[in-house]
Parts: sequence; C-alpha cells; structure tokens
Amino acid sequence: MILFEMIDFDTLRVIWWALLGILLIGFALTDGFDMGVGALLPFVAKTDVERRVVINTVGPVWEGNQVWFILGGGAIFAAWPPLYAVSFSGFYLAMFVVLAALIVRPVAFKYRSKRDGAAWRARWDWALFAGGAVPALLFGVAVGNVLLGVPFHLTPDLMPMYDGNFAVKFLGLLRPFALLAGVVSLSMLLMHGAAWLNLKTEGLVAARARRFGVIAGMVAAGGYVLAGLWLALGVDGFSFVNEVTPNGPSNPLYSEVTHGGSWLSAYAERPWIAVAPLMGFLGIGLTLRGLVSGREVTTLLWSKLGITGIIASVGLTMFPFILPSTVDPNSSLTVWDASSSHQTLFIMLVVTAIFMPLILMYTAWVYRVLWGKVTEDDVTGNSDTVY
Repeated sequence: MILFEMIDFDTLRVIWWALLGILLIGFALTDGFDMGVGALLPFVAKTDVERRVVINTVGPVWEGNQVWFILGGGAIFAAWPPLYAVSFSGFYLAMFVVLAALIVRPVAFKYRSKRDGAAWRARWDWALFAGGAVPALLFGVAVGNVLLGVPFHLTPDLMPMYDGNFAVKFLGLLRPFALLAGVVSLSMLLMHGAAWLNLKTEGLVAARARRFGVIAGMVAAGGYVLAGLWLALGVDGFSFVNEVTPNGPSNPLYSEVTHGGSWLSAYAERPWIAVAPLMGFLGIGLTLRGLVSGREVTTLLWSKLGITGIIASVGLTMFPFILPSTVDPNSSLTVWDASSSHQTLFIMLVVTAIFMPLILMYTAWVYRVLWGKVTEDDVTGNSDTVY
C-alpha cells in the first residue's frame, strides 16, 4: 500500500507507455527474425533440404517468440483500453489479414513435411513466405498511419466512430507515407532474418542470406532516411494547446489538441531522444558490415540494436501522443488521458515485475539449449523429428 501511494498516476502512465514499447520491441527482436526468415525462404533456399534447414532454424523457437505479441496485445487491452478499442475498430480488416497470416504460418510449419510431394511443399513454402512478409509489411503500415493520424472521433460517451465501411477504412490505410513505413518495416525484418540465418546456417544458404540481408539493410536505411525527411517536410504533427494534467482522468475530450507543426519539433524540446535514430542508423550500418564480413553473433546483436532504435524513435518522437485523430484532434489518445485507472496500472506493474524476469530467463535458457547451427546432416539424419 505504501508503494502504491509512492508511485503517482502520471509516473505509472509513463512506465506503462515505456513497457508497451519494450513489449513491441521484444516482439520485433524475437518473432521479427522468424518473419524475416519466412519471407526469405523462397530466395535463400533452392532445394528441399535447404528449405528444411532454413525452416528448422526457427522451428523450435517461433512459438515462444510469439509470446511477446500476446503480451503486447494484452498490455494494450489492460493498460490502454481506449487505444485497444479505437485501433481495433479502425484497423479491423488489417488486423484480420495480419492474424490470418500469423495463423497460416504455424499450419505451414506443421503440415509442410507431412507429405513428400514437391507441389504440396511448395504451396506451404509460399504460405510461410506470406506468413512472414504480410505481417512485417502491415505492422509498418500501421505505424505510418499512426504518425499521419487516424480519421476517428470520440462521441461524448467516448465511443470511437469512423466514416465509411470496413473496405474503405482498409484501403484508406494504404497511404504513400504509410506504405513507405511498411517497406522500412519489411526490409528491416528481412535484414534481421538474414542475420539470424547467417548465425544458424552455413554454406550456400548462409551466403545467399548475407547477400539478401545487405540489400534489405540498404533499403531499410534509405527508407528510414526518406521517412524522416517526409516527416520533416510533408507530415503535420500534433501538440497540446492548453496545459495538460498528467494525473487527470482518462478522458481525451478534456484536452485541446491542434494538428499542425512538425513531429520533429520533439527533438528541439527533448534533444536526448536523438539517441534513438542514432541507434537505428548505427545498428543497420554495423549489421551491413557484419553481413559483408561474415561475422555471426555480433551481426545479430547489431541488427537488434538497429531495430530497437528505429521503433523507439517513433514512440519518443510522438510522446505523449499514442493515437492522434485527424478528424477531431481533441479526440487524440495520449499517455495522459487514455490509460486504465491508477490501481489497475499498479497491480499490473506488480504482476509484470514478477513474471517478466521469469519469461526472460526461460527465453534465455531456450536459446542456450538450442545454440548451434542447423546443418543438412541434421535434417536428413533426423527426418522424422524435425520440420
């Protein structure tokens, strides 16, 4: 009870905003290379044995990696209920496509090697490709739309309202800047998947992965630069007009927000956040260097650094906005007015402090046990026990 009184409401809100970012980054760092590997499968593996080698680099870990996705969704639902309601209402079809792709992927893992037919396995290989590429692209498109602002408004009783039907809302997400963000996301995870294959495979598969990883990394870096310039010159940001009460009630309509200016003004107000894009560029640059030189462990670590920097730069640039509205800026969701209650956030924080270390320890143990390369001999010699 004393600890509850010591941590005030605004501090808890910032903590949960940071935890949400950590969960999303954790998902990108773990399941991200799974998606990257799936999207690279048709290009880095030419024979059936090579494809089985690639699949078995992620086969034992992909299910555990998706825990981060579940945790992120749960955190949004419990800590930021308005964000959950508004985003799922507006991104319904996009979410459905992502979930369909994520459902197809485990089915492909399980069924691909059940039959020996080339056509059968080829179909599941393309299913794995779609299960990796489609979510990686659409997650970036979603982030791009968040930066642009989403066309919703809140009624007086905080009911989110959108114009148009589901199809119109889905097509409305495919704006040029959002598609650019999708390309950055996809290429970033392709680079990450290539770094993983460079670590876990050998021979021609590893060589092809390095080659495609370099191309993907260059596209990610170029797209990230272009997105930054676009934000500076062609995308209006959001800001508060009146004084905000950080520990006020969770009602966005109590705030007055304006749509204009630049998101990048945040770097003048909080210069320290420039560390995030610097991490992004440094991580990508060193990943490219590692792929070219054939380094393994450090290349994957640098890739993780780059992804962390790129994702963190979005959150830090937008803070305290979480989901801005272009139709009614006053309906925009922010850290200060879109959270659960003080007590709910505190209880969740206690639970997280207990279970998060357990998840991290289990994850570290799994990767330690499964350390080492997957070879063609491993696949052909254990044909009945591997994918």
